[in-house]
Amino acid sequence: MTSSYLYASARTPFGRFGGALADVRPDDLAATALSGVLARVPELDPVRIGDVVWGCANQAGEDNRNVGRMAVLLAGLPVSVPATTVNRLCGSSLDAAMIGSRTIETGDADVVVVGGVESMTRAPWVLPKPSRAYPAGNVTAVSTTLGWRLVNEKMPAEWTVSLGEANEQLAERFSISRERQDEFAARSHRLADAAWEAGFYDDLVVPVAGVELTCDEGIRPGSSAEKLAGLKPSFRPDGTITAANASPLNDGASALVLGSDSAGLGVDPIARIAGRGAHALAPQEFGFAPVEAAEKALARAGLTWADVSAVELNEAFAVQSLACVDAWGIDPEIVNARGGAIAIGHPLGASGARVIGTLAKRLAESGERYGVAAICIGVGQGLAVVLENVTGGVS
Repeated sequence: MTSSYLYASARTPFGRFGGALADVRPDDLAATALSGVLARVPELDPVRIGDVVWGCANQAGEDNRNVGRMAVLLAGLPVSVPATTVNRLCGSSLDAAMIGSRTIETGDADVVVVGGVESMTRAPWVLPKPSRAYPAGNVTAVSTTLGWRLVNEKMPAEWTVSLGEANEQLAERFSISRERQDEFAARSHRLADAAWEAGFYDDLVVPVAGVELTCDEGIRPGSSAEKLAGLKPSFRPDGTITAANASPLNDGASALVLGSDSAGLGVDPIARIAGRGAHALAPQEFGFAPVEAAEKALARAGLTWADVSAVELNEAFAVQSLACVDAWGIDPEIVNARGGAIAIGHPLGASGARVIGTLAKRLAESGERYGVAAICIGVGQGLAVVLENVTGGVS
């Protein structure tokens, strides 16, 4: 089997819920990221793209008709370029990267473009169809923005608690204080702001036409643990989770170009996909699922945490991020050193490809060899990918 490599990454700025990207359709956001990443490999004839694998968690509104294929068409790629859309909720575009890398490794394609999109602002309300014609009673429109909806009554109640309540349970289980969570959240904003100021994200982010947004909209440079301590809990009256130490609702898209070592794209590869891992727990324990997913990915790469120099862990909640870092027993300073989702944002389907792109650039800048990208996923799952820096030459 051949190896699979990352050649390019690009994403839009991530917008706040109801913010600068609110008027942009998700299929247009996806097309923007797709066009942006292909501009990084100008010698690639799009006809050579064996497949496009796109992540999207919602798929209930304007993103409902295989948004990956819509992105291909809206980006002006040849109609011969195929595409599929995958849904592993928050992990959708990391899943897309894993699928794309396997496609290359098995020889089914030489070049695969992967990515993901989410417009949480434009997620629609939905109405269930009635069981009989002409019902006389009222019906309730259900928001598809985030979390459980139209829940099957066969599901045990403990599985279907809110995402916030699930993480309050995690805070209790591991005795993770409000103070630690607020400090972690403030750190995310500080590091993201510093990374933008230093130009780290300049060549990773592409503009969205017609929108005056040049960087991630949710970053708050003046955040401090002391300021965040004044916010009220969001899920329990005496809880630890607030709007500030959890990721916000966001809009955005991200994309990656993957290929074999002989893809001939006119640019050198950035990183090799060295290991992959998926793991599942009880649905309410989803925040802790990246722990074993990363262990599996490292084992498949033949590595241990002692080999890892950089980690990008999607910050769905500060508490679950801290629980994972504690369980891995790693230096917290190597985690999300350019800010994380609490500051940058978490447009569900786009976050997995974002953490891959960020991790690859961190390794390329530092010259260090191995890194891990991981993400927790609602309904009890986690994914992880190990990257090997190959900017000094193909491994």
